[in-house]
Amino acid sequence: MEKVILVDKNDNVIGEEEKMKAHIEAKLHRAFSVFVFNNKNQLMLQRRALSKYHTPGLWTNTCCSHPRPGEDTLKAAHRRLQEEMGFDCDLTEVHVFTYKADFGDLTECEIDHVFMGKYSNKPVINSEEVDSYKWISLAQLEQDVKVNPDNYTPWFKIILKEYLLNNVI
Repeated sequence: MEKVILVDKNDNVIGEEEKMKAHIEAKLHRAFSVFVFNNKNQLMLQRRALSKYHTPGLWTNTCCSHPRPGEDTLKAAHRRLQEEMGFDCDLTEVHVFTYKADFGDLTECEIDHVFMGKYSNKPVINSEEVDSYKWISLAQLEQDVKVNPDNYTPWFKIILKEYLLNNVI
């Protein structure tokens, strides 16, 4: 049974909860999102596997997940990058934000730590987590999100608008 770290609004640990229960009861918990760029300054997106419990088949950042209780968030980001995309790279935390998104019976209610890294080779995707991937410029991405917003995860659109487009271009 996978657990997440419950936090208060200041990201202080207040407990732990089974992951699905935390999402059903909309309990605030810690998460992370990883954004990897290549040497052409293109972002690696992943299309979430169709078997994912929420937002299946949507495009999102390079990888994302939750640190386990007792696990450092940066170490968790490295772990999931390897598990989902089959590679690792140096990562730097660049942003933290809180968001809430409803998905029917589930709610993401997270303090999300955003990490950025550089990698220019081909990933080896885990098909249980990732359907496909692509490299895209931020200019192309911004245009596609405007035209096809329902093709992208809610947290990804928030990070794109609130951070990436203002700090990376």
